[in-house]
Amino acid sequence: MALFDKILIANRGEIAIRVMRTARELGIGTVAVYSDIDRDARHVRYADEAVHIGANPPAESYLNIERILTAAAETGADAIHPGYGFLSEKPEFVRAVTAAGIAFMGPPPEAMELMGEKVTARKTAIGAAFPVVPGTTEAITAASDVVEFGGEYGWPVAIKAAHGGGGRGLKVVQDPNDAQEALEAAQREGEAYFGSDVCYIERYLDKAHHVEVQLLADKMGNAVAIGERDCSTQRRHQKLIEESPAVVVDDDIRTRMYADAVNLAKAVNYESAGTIECLVQDGDFYFLEMNTRLQVEHCVSEEVYGIDLVAAQIRIAAGEELGFGQPDVAARGHSIELRINAEDAAANFMPTPGKIDVYQAPGGPGVRVDAGFGEGDEISDAYDNLVAKLVVWAEDRELARERALRALDELEIEPVVTNIPAHRSILAHEDFASGLVTTKWVEESWTPPSAATAPTGDTDDEPLTEREMTVEVGGRRFEVKLWAPESQLAPAAGAAAPAKKAKRRESAGAAAASQPGAVTSPMQGTVLKLLAETGQAVDEGDNLAVIEAMKMENNVKAAASGTVTDIKVAEGDSVGAGDVILIVE
Repeated sequence: MALFDKILIANRGEIAIRVMRTARELGIGTVAVYSDIDRDARHVRYADEAVHIGANPPAESYLNIERILTAAAETGADAIHPGYGFLSEKPEFVRAVTAAGIAFMGPPPEAMELMGEKVTARKTAIGAAFPVVPGTTEAITAASDVVEFGGEYGWPVAIKAAHGGGGRGLKVVQDPNDAQEALEAAQREGEAYFGSDVCYIERYLDKAHHVEVQLLADKMGNAVAIGERDCSTQRRHQKLIEESPAVVVDDDIRTRMYADAVNLAKAVNYESAGTIECLVQDGDFYFLEMNTRLQVEHCVSEEVYGIDLVAAQIRIAAGEELGFGQPDVAARGHSIELRINAEDAAANFMPTPGKIDVYQAPGGPGVRVDAGFGEGDEISDAYDNLVAKLVVWAEDRELARERALRALDELEIEPVVTNIPAHRSILAHEDFASGLVTTKWVEESWTPPSAATAPTGDTDDEPLTEREMTVEVGGRRFEVKLWAPESQLAPAAGAAAPAKKAKRRESAGAAAASQPGAVTSPMQGTVLKLLAETGQAVDEGDNLAVIEAMKMENNVKAAASGTVTDIKVAEGDSVGAGDVILIVE
């Protein structure tokens, strides 16, 4: 007899498919939900049933509790899995699900409330004797609070949205002059993404490793640590690469960290899968936050410890006991996960939505791909830019690194610009090979490959385009990369066509940039905030607007000093790449 008859997955993309795969293996039916733009999405096609729940804005679809519960009732789903993001850490969602007589595959709402709001979580961790980074245990209300804290504990400091996560609502303040702008940005992101502008402050550890402990806990009070993961390779405070085990953790730290994590989980009566995130620096570890849900990077723990974490969530929700203890959890080999995102690393990881015309996944021993998109699918700017997760396993870390490089060579996603070249560069870097990467390494010590190799050329010449081509020399076949004007790269009559499409495409609105004094949007997205007014004098480099795309904020800066003479958009407007935001003359 199946544990449940039917699971509704209140999410989209690769995590929805991930949950459905395990459900199918367990003989459980699956229900997908979808917004307008996801009508033909891959997770919808994979499910046994699918229900439309609203328009593209998450508030009208994936965050709409009433519509999700209606979909569950209409399909007869007796359980709901929230995935990650969206409603996965909303106590009100859990209460609504259980009130409807449906099983929720996650922790109880009381545990979410204790650990989901970060100020309360800090207090709870302190009460459970878990080491914490110096910081406030009350909400801050003014930039003067930041300045006072920095004066006492030193700079830099971190302002964090109390309900934030995934790097959103986190702003690092280097000195008192940046406090006001950083606080406003953190509050804005907290309100936009999590419905709360409450923030707190922590001492910012600038040489830290991000290490997290994977937990499983059942309804009988049993809890175990399913190893740890190193997530230090980050850009803009969001993870790029995760691996398990963590190189920087020795047996002493590991033992203490596991014990503290399990103790904290028991202190809040936790159930299901969860993660205690820590910062490790100079031989000490500190509580960072708890994610009361399944993590994006759960796959590396599954590969190393041989435990299907989604299956465990399902069994725990059904009332089953874990059936094993901490001594039964043993690591085997090493696993690395690469988040394949639609973004341009050479342009500060700017989101790059678009249609996938070519998709070829890697294969071979020890290679796993959890993808939410494939050939013919459209990556929208309405949601997260995660295309797929490439996960490898091998007997040791060096073999896993080499396997990841091989798998990246096989992975093709065109013509959408992705971070695949960035992953190749990072994995090949001696610092990564040596396990020396900290949370600031990508921003401070690494150079994106395109930015390092792209020639500049004369600005009066035709723009240069990167093109990979196949050539034959002396009977041997080679793949070469060329930078040349587009017209020179066009194949002559009878010549072989380029092996791949050009990596870069001119923006549809690029012509608008020729308007004198035009300041344009660097991407497709939404105008989140205008920071200048008509008649205002601005200096080169000043922030003029904030464009949000794929859950990432991007500042639009003044290219030259002048006066704002016209504003072409309003807050909340959708803009395309190259669209004029305002005029500075």
